[in-house]
Amino acid sequence: MGSFISFEQVCFSYESGGRRDGDAPLALRDLSLDIDAGSFVAVLGHNGSGKSTLAKHLNAILLPVSGRVTVDGMDTADASSVIEIRRRVGMVFQNPDNQIVATLVEEDVAFALENLGVPPAEIRGRVDAALRDVGMYEFREHAPHRLSGGQKQRVAIAGVLAMRPRCIVFDEPTAMLDPAGRQEVISTILSLRREYGVTVVLVTHHMDEAALADRVVVMNDGGIYMDGAPRDLFSRIDELGRAGLAPTQTVALLDGLRSAGWDIGLDALTVDGCARAIKEYLDNAQN
Repeated sequence: MGSFISFEQVCFSYESGGRRDGDAPLALRDLSLDIDAGSFVAVLGHNGSGKSTLAKHLNAILLPVSGRVTVDGMDTADASSVIEIRRRVGMVFQNPDNQIVATLVEEDVAFALENLGVPPAEIRGRVDAALRDVGMYEFREHAPHRLSGGQKQRVAIAGVLAMRPRCIVFDEPTAMLDPAGRQEVISTILSLRREYGVTVVLVTHHMDEAALADRVVVMNDGGIYMDGAPRDLFSRIDELGRAGLAPTQTVALLDGLRSAGWDIGLDALTVDGCARAIKEYLDNAQN
């Protein structure tokens, strides 16, 4: 364990041309953040808060205008380290169609490995293992364009997983999916975390997805606005509202009951947990 990714007073502007310019608007401003190896961190924020900009700094797609980002001790600004950084940190984006490049599923998963010069015999093993891990092995000879959105996203995840990264960054991976596809992808993420212990960074605007993480970082105006365990953060409804975020449905229900005079906590993040909290309150009220 320990800090695997570190941001040190990072600033970034899309308009500065890579230089610190006092007049250019900042998408990230003096942001410092440590992400521990093996952790599951959700990054929340409204549109324009800086969360996707942060994600693209995690494997050197973007570089800071000032400050420093390190991955496993390597500076992302060091051009000689970029390949090794991207071996360690894989990215899954919101539109799976933008990541699919081949005409067969198994060829698509093999694409990055071939570019890295992995021996063919090892590629076969890695591709099969990655497709099994995401539940898509039986579709290995299918055309990607015939798959559902959730299935395409699982193929994209397999392509990253086959590279055996230590960290996978999911940049709003369910944004373009229907509820069934969302559930497929989130279940896959949770399964990979359980089985392999990879570091997961999930960028999302869905509060229920963020509730599954160990830690939630809420961004606002290019900086970190809140940082902590979901159970602690999601009960702070007024603060979340100031960051443009609504509470989860369970917390909203419990808050409504509190407003009606119920002495009940706001820390139940799941439907089952919410039901238990209500039952416990009712049982105590009858005694």
